[in-house]
Amino acid sequence: MTAFTIVGVASTAAATFQPSKAEAASQCGGASWYSMGSRTASGERMSSGVMAAAHRSLPFGTHVKVQNLGNGRAVVVRINDRGPFIRGRVIDLTKAAASSLGFIGSGTARVKLTVVDGQGRLSGNCT
Repeated sequence: MTAFTIVGVASTAAATFQPSKAEAASQCGGASWYSMGSRTASGERMSSGVMAAAHRSLPFGTHVKVQNLGNGRAVVVRINDRGPFIRGRVIDLTKAAASSLGFIGSGTARVKLTVVDGQGRLSGNCT
């Protein structure tokens, strides 16, 4: 079993996690970031400074490793909202998460998603 180190999980802290068998599937596609709105679909107050994200189907509270395929950077975010609703995009990230992944300026990036806590399933595989 391989261990991964994720940088940028908190402002300057790093976290280590072990992949689980529940990670069999991954999902690749576009990511964007957002910082508008007062409440998320889960009812939480929107905060652009936390490591959180919107996904169309993963259960709220699921932790997902998001890797920017362009630069290799990765973060773990918690799903607390619904979206994105734009074709080709698989996740909307908070500004803090997008900043850690290095795509604030461009607005979007190609990413790979992997569930890290076994709470949800992703459809599809990345090649």
